[in-house]
Parts: sequence; C-alpha cells; structure tokens
Amino acid sequence: MRLVVDLNKCQGYAQCAFLAPDVFAMHGEESLVYNPQAPEEQRERLARAVAACPVQAITADGLDGSGGVQGAASDAR
Repeated sequence: MRLVVDLNKCQGYAQCAFLAPDVFAMHGEESLVYNPQAPEEQRERLARAVAACPVQAITADGLDGSGGVQGAASDAR
C-alpha cells in the first residue's frame, strides 16, 4: 500500500499516530512523519487512521484491496 499525507492540510491532531503507530508518528508537537510504503499487515489500522483524520489529509492506494484510492482523494468527484 502507498500512503500520501497532504502535509499542508495536516493539522497535527495525531489521530493517525494513535491508531497506526507503526506507520505514523509525531515529531515534536506539529510535524508528522510516516512510512509511505505501509506494510500489508497494517491494513486494518490504516483504514481506521484514514477514516479518523479530521481534515482528510491521508490518501491510501490499495487500502480497499483492489488498488483503489481511499481517503481524501476518493471523496473528490
């Protein structure tokens, strides 16, 4: 799975870091660091993290198992 976080949108609420700590982490109080190539075994935690982002800053390719996009970009029509 490939993750993209729009760091211009991210407000540092850290919901993703709480729900998927092996993929997301806060560096200081405001800077998010993450693994853009998330391991497959983190799929469930990543789905929760994407859904929990209050500003919809996280996009995940392949999260639904079909290679589709989930998160902020999937809402655009």
